[in-house]
Amino acid sequence: MADRTAAVARLLIVDDNKVNRLLLARQLELAGHNAAVAENGRVALELLRREPFDLVLLDMEMPEMDGFQVLEQMTGDLALRDIPVIVTTSLEGIDSTVRCIELGAEDYLHKPVNPVLLKARIGASLEKKRLRDRQKELMRRFATPEVERDLATSGFALGGKRVDASVMFVDIRGFTTLAESQPPEETIELLNTYYTLMFDAIAGHGGIVSLMIGDGLMVIFGAPAPLPGHAEAAVRAALEMVETMALFSIERERAGKAPLAIGIGIASGAMVAGYVGTNERATYTCVGDVVNVASRLESHTKAAKRPILIDAATAAALGGRVPVEALGPVEVKGRAAPVEAFAVAASSERD
Repeated sequence: MADRTAAVARLLIVDDNKVNRLLLARQLELAGHNAAVAENGRVALELLRREPFDLVLLDMEMPEMDGFQVLEQMTGDLALRDIPVIVTTSLEGIDSTVRCIELGAEDYLHKPVNPVLLKARIGASLEKKRLRDRQKELMRRFATPEVERDLATSGFALGGKRVDASVMFVDIRGFTTLAESQPPEETIELLNTYYTLMFDAIAGHGGIVSLMIGDGLMVIFGAPAPLPGHAEAAVRAALEMVETMALFSIERERAGKAPLAIGIGIASGAMVAGYVGTNERATYTCVGDVVNVASRLESHTKAAKRPILIDAATAAALGGRVPVEALGPVEVKGRAAPVEAFAVAASSERD
């Protein structure tokens, strides 16, 4: 009986020899695999980009597009580069082997392929893929898709680069008092609901959550990937977040629970974004005066009694597309110069 890994594996056989394709497909299916075939590299890439596969068995000498070209295409494609490839070829010489490995092949077998050896190599390659898939799943749980893509394309390195972006800070008003008045299990449930609502609005406008501390969120619009119109995107996200929380608060009151409100501060401009920490433990974040201003504006929403406060750079970037009210210079803690603050009215306040 095939093991569980083999039973769920889907393999693609790429070989221009029809007899080889049919015999190898039969051999793999008898071993519990699900096998598909392609007669050349061009067809193989079309299949790989259209359907999910766990492993590729790749011949080197084929018409239209040979195995080396397939490996080059797969290595340059983020969606395909992690699919293990076992080369099966009649080519002799160390140079061909080295080139295949350099292009990303998982293994290299000479024809005629020994079936026992092939089975062992397939099993080992599938196990490696399973582990890589588990790592990617963990990455998706603890990093945003944008950070995941940045790591995949640029790799990990401590440090950062100068970017033009917008930063948002958010928290729930009176959260500490609320948490003291209810069991911790209820607080965790509340936070998970809050995160779900906030993350949906943030992601919908191109932002990434950089930091979560209790009910506090730090969000970046414009890094690691550039985001045209990042200031307006941040403000639009903030408006949606405030309106969503207002609806959620109504539901809580109907259930006899305390209403909720959030405060949001946004600032835009030049900052340094990148990975900070150590090689063992790091996070993606941004630093600079813009970050401090956004944090202080969020804190000032309590005194200003406004849900969304933005700085002058963000207000200017809106170009009148979102109504704002100038509140004048605001003294913020830890900063010598005052900040020109602007309030953004939520839809309920504009009606």
